[in-house]
Amino acid sequence: MKITRIETFLLKVPYTMGGPHPQFGGKPRSSMDILALRVDTDDGISGWGEAFGGPTAPATRLVIEQQVAPLAIGRDAAAIESLMTELARKLQNFGRGGPVTFALSGLDIALWDIAGKAAGLPLHRLLGGAARTGIDAYASMLQYHDAPLVEKNAAEAMAQGFRHLKLHEKTVADVAAGRRGAGEGVPMMVDTNCPWNVDEAIEMTHALAPYDPCWIEEPVWPPEDFAAIARVRRASPVPIAAGENVRTLVDFRLMLEANAVTVVQPSIAKMGGISEMRKVMVLAESHNVRMVPHCTYFGPAALATMHILSTVTATPLLERFYCTLEASPFGEALLPRNGRVTVPDGPGLGAEPDPQLLKRYNS
Repeated sequence: MKITRIETFLLKVPYTMGGPHPQFGGKPRSSMDILALRVDTDDGISGWGEAFGGPTAPATRLVIEQQVAPLAIGRDAAAIESLMTELARKLQNFGRGGPVTFALSGLDIALWDIAGKAAGLPLHRLLGGAARTGIDAYASMLQYHDAPLVEKNAAEAMAQGFRHLKLHEKTVADVAAGRRGAGEGVPMMVDTNCPWNVDEAIEMTHALAPYDPCWIEEPVWPPEDFAAIARVRRASPVPIAAGENVRTLVDFRLMLEANAVTVVQPSIAKMGGISEMRKVMVLAESHNVRMVPHCTYFGPAALATMHILSTVTATPLLERFYCTLEASPFGEALLPRNGRVTVPDGPGLGAEPDPQLLKRYNS
């Protein structure tokens, strides 16, 4: 089963989020950008993958089209492990992490989709079998930096049936507003996106502790300073989480060996796809660390994360950006109902994109 073609789709889907859109590069982020790719084979089976999108998507798209595709076309789509290892070695001079790893992640997801379709089995069956068919999704609110909006949207998320909440805020006032909106006892996480040095982070963990966060995420700059994160964890009254910016399996091992986190958060479209996330699962279990993946995706990467989470023994949580897309290119499978998603049971990832929506939103 040879790879015959790799085609990319950069889908820019308008969305609403209950407030002004966050700024990126001086401009509002007016769309959720899904960088999808389709891998075709000579057996007539096609698979869908997703590389990390956002402002870096055009660069990653070029890597897929100009570096990854020429190396992958003509190769055996079923030899996932050997092909992905070979491509990572050949492309290592161009960066371990960033657009190169994002591109390889998308290819890996597509190859697993092909493997499931070839076997006539859902992905979770290839990964060991599902322990559950439904997964709790948590409302991962975007940045508001406005206490009344934080409180309003947190309350609305609870009214929509979500039972878990994440804030992307950095101040005591905004976190306190999130707690008021969510209510007492609702599991609430706080993602701070790497703003502080060690001393500042320790001070802020104590300042935020009265609002009962389940964890504080990425409290330290730079995110790869695992020794610094470990210092914060030792002094913090609140559990510490990180991992969305960890680039490789070796980096995850170093982070866990440093005892830096209570919760590890691999991001499937950023760190190597399904193949590498499976290995992070084993690492996390061996270090007795909970895995709750980073998942700010609306395409194949979200579907792949759902399949993986369905196989874990611990109670899983799926991250879901708290926003409303104008349309869902990969269908109803990705839309939470009363705070839960249902794991698709069709072959491979279990969902195909709507051709009309691909055409409408591709840029």
